[in-house]
Amino acid sequence: MRVITDVSDLSGKCVMVRVDYNVPMEGGKITDDERIVGTLPTIQYLLQRGASVILASHLGRPNGTRFQKKYSMEPVVLALERLLGRGVRLAPNDKRKARRLAAELKPEQILMLENLRFNAGEKANDPEFAEYLASLADIVVNDAFGAMHREHASIVGVEKLLPAYAGLLVAKEVSAFKQILELEDGRLTLVLGGSKVSDKIGMIEKLLDKAKTIIIGGAMCFTFLKACGHDVGKSKVELDYLEYAKQLITNANGRGIEVVLPLDVVLEDGSACDGARIPPDGIGLDIGEQSCWDFMDAIRRSTHVFWNGPMGMFERPPFDIGSRAVASAMAISHSAFTVVGGGDSAAAVKQFGMAQLMTHVSTGGGAALKLLERGTLPGLEVLE
Repeated sequence: MRVITDVSDLSGKCVMVRVDYNVPMEGGKITDDERIVGTLPTIQYLLQRGASVILASHLGRPNGTRFQKKYSMEPVVLALERLLGRGVRLAPNDKRKARRLAAELKPEQILMLENLRFNAGEKANDPEFAEYLASLADIVVNDAFGAMHREHASIVGVEKLLPAYAGLLVAKEVSAFKQILELEDGRLTLVLGGSKVSDKIGMIEKLLDKAKTIIIGGAMCFTFLKACGHDVGKSKVELDYLEYAKQLITNANGRGIEVVLPLDVVLEDGSACDGARIPPDGIGLDIGEQSCWDFMDAIRRSTHVFWNGPMGMFERPPFDIGSRAVASAMAISHSAFTVVGGGDSAAAVKQFGMAQLMTHVSTGGGAALKLLERGTLPGLEVLE
């Protein structure tokens, strides 16, 4: 993979950096700037070497392709100025004006393009839109790991028209997941949570041979518990995947892989309950105390841990206990290689103040799963 550090001379070059600034917003303000912070090393690397920088990202899901204030990149520009300690200019959603501003850029100056999804050509990977983006810069750098599983104009189109490189964040992400993909069989502990079994099937199948233990919590555990013949009340179950869940347990056991399911759960009313006998009206929202100990013990015995999906509704105490237990066990396993697979799992470890204690916390949820499933991504293939 070509990385921006491979370029010997960046002085005077105009570099477009595709970033993933699809940050959470509330009341027009950014509630978590981690994705912005993650790209700062690449931006600073370019500026320190005399390049001018054009940043390109999408934000949210605009309804249509016209300018919409609520999806403007303006809050991101303000956050960037604060984090970088320098001015960042925002280009209007007008190709002619954006071209003029790009042409006027001087070394060590930054221009942010308006939301890419204000243009229909972005999601359609329209060649004309890709050519427009390519006309703004000399080099393109992809540092948007969280969007690299999408075949959009700014992810794969521009990269075919300009010298294209991975940014420092993408290089770091790929290095972490490469270590998981290249693990010897029977060394990985998979910690799976979240709501859907269906979202993780491809990744599970890809990593099954590498696993020594599979820990299953979150809402998806109720599909597995029901597949084992247990009563799960009104807890969320994917009925179409009961047979898959049953078969996965059988296959894992046949290969000597330990599957750890919750022995107890915490119900919607906060009470504890046997995981095999949930009352008819009961809804499980977290794993129970005994399950926390079981999960932690399995993690502490591991050398390589990949976690994707929270153990419960961690945003609402007391349903954060299971996710907190998993995060704690990974955090204190100082000699283990620990990777958190983005999305809600990443949000949980940040909420608990444990992100810095992990080997790697990914900035991409869906991208991380697709990379583990396929071994590559559309946005990576064009950088090979």
